[in-house]
Amino acid sequence: MKHLTKILICVLLIAAVALSAVGCGLNGELLNRIKDQRNETAAAETEENADYQKKLDEILNILNTYYVDDYSTEDLGDYLAEAAIASTGDRWSYYISADEYSAYLESNANAYVGIGVTIQLVEETDPGFTIVSVTHESPAEEAGLQIGDMIVDVEGQNAVELGMTGTQQLVRGEEGTDVTITVERDGQRFDVTITRRIIEVDVVVYELLESGEGYIKINNFDTHCARDTIAAIEDLCGQGATALIFDLRFNPGGMKDELVEVLDYLLPEGPLFRSVNYKGEEEVDYSDEDYLDMPMAVIINDDSYSAAEFFAAALQEYGAGVIVGTQTCGKANYQQTFRLSDGSAIAISTGHYQTPNGVTLDGIGVTPDVIVEVDEETYLNLYYEKVEKDDDTQLQAAISALHK
Repeated sequence: MKHLTKILICVLLIAAVALSAVGCGLNGELLNRIKDQRNETAAAETEENADYQKKLDEILNILNTYYVDDYSTEDLGDYLAEAAIASTGDRWSYYISADEYSAYLESNANAYVGIGVTIQLVEETDPGFTIVSVTHESPAEEAGLQIGDMIVDVEGQNAVELGMTGTQQLVRGEEGTDVTITVERDGQRFDVTITRRIIEVDVVVYELLESGEGYIKINNFDTHCARDTIAAIEDLCGQGATALIFDLRFNPGGMKDELVEVLDYLLPEGPLFRSVNYKGEEEVDYSDEDYLDMPMAVIINDDSYSAAEFFAAALQEYGAGVIVGTQTCGKANYQQTFRLSDGSAIAISTGHYQTPNGVTLDGIGVTPDVIVEVDEETYLNLYYEKVEKDDDTQLQAAISALHK
């Protein structure tokens, strides 16, 4: 349908010229042809809309007439919405059901009401979801939950039957209320009752390494990223850090404003980030003349997305940091979220990002200055933070690069 829109725009532009020409004495033949073209374009769009609406009506009629069991119209709406977004072919656009919307907002805010664990289905045959991280000083930590524990029931309901989303929703709830979960550890099961409270996600984790570098792991670029990253930098500099290493492995990206604020703190005067929206309008964010003059390195991998990639690209283009690791994913679309009338939402790509030098990373990503590959087992262990820093070859390569 996009090509039809382009045709219509061209037709309207021609019409504007023609109207000016009529005042100079031209006859109305050209205007009539333009009107006919506009009518044909509108008819084609109407016919295209009618085609898929007719198909949908036929399917629903067959279901309502012949399907032997009942089906949920609410589920149907969710599936249709997912299919509509999938039909764009854009892997970055997605649908958010009404049930998932609150969790979506909480994720972006880096805060939620819950117990402070991250869960994952490790094996398809597992009887529950494995805890892969426990937030420091959270209710879960205080209750003694550990990484590797498996949540098999929540409030007496089977976790696998609830599914990942259902389990997360049931564990979460109102601040100050209790939730009882059944945990399996070393083959033994026991119940734990935990009081929910507001959990702030650690956006940034940092420490001063024995070799003198300040190590900063940025988990995402959502709410509080800039505040916490800059605070970490200043603290590390106060501790005597000789250089900085930013670990952006497995960073899914986040908000442009958070990214730009961090880049502005680090880089000298000049363009930081470019975006072009669906109207073709370009916006450029600039840095002021103040910057951090010290050696820097960035560690990236295949699962560094969006803002994480552009952070690395900006430091690379300015010559401000050495990039270490493996090629990033190559996400250059940004999304805008639209709330629907039933409480669900769609997040669709409404523009493209570019580096300070106007380079797109779409499908390409960032190529490290120092490429350090790891095997699949190590990759997973890095994700679960099971690799000691001395054994982290990518981190050690970043340290070595800073000492050259």
